[in-house]
Amino acid sequence: MKMRNFLAVAMFALAGLSASPVFAHCDTLDGPVVAAARKALDTGNIRYALVWVKKNDEEEVRNTFDKALAVRKAGGQAKDLADTYFFETLVRVHRSGEGAPYTGLKPAGHVEPPIATADKAIETGKLDDVFKLISEHMHDGLHRHFQQLMAKKKYDPSDVEAGRAFSNAYVEYVHYVERLYNATETLAPDAPGGHQH
Repeated sequence: MKMRNFLAVAMFALAGLSASPVFAHCDTLDGPVVAAARKALDTGNIRYALVWVKKNDEEEVRNTFDKALAVRKAGGQAKDLADTYFFETLVRVHRSGEGAPYTGLKPAGHVEPPIATADKAIETGKLDDVFKLISEHMHDGLHRHFQQLMAKKKYDPSDVEAGRAFSNAYVEYVHYVERLYNATETLAPDAPGGHQH
């Protein structure tokens, strides 16, 4: 249980520790949101799509779904256009519910390693590869920050700029450790008092 909680929060912590954008693939054509949208359109069952949006966003998704179903009947390019319209709406509304911007649908195959590994774990039912990936990433980050700090530790007290370089490295290192530690203290979403997404 502790490992599962650690992994759940460490992914979010690592995203926050990086200068790159938060990893996500819910906006890709082969991501789970578009897969649900395809299934909803192919079966005529909106419920497959509704699980990806908040209750108060259902009406917009339902309206778009109904329009897409009607246009799909024309077949050919009209069907493709209707599908894309529904995919874009569902992904945009889903992203908005996460508090994330929508920047358009991304092509299939653009999945970052942590997301691909997390998805594979869901398929296999085994977290080992996720744990290894996260552990190695944190290990590398800790060592990088620590080495930068230690390289600047022995500075001439009369050299204020060198002292500032040490001070900056110290702050970066300590904040990195603090964020990792605080992330491991966060409750999993299903724990009592945990975050409900």
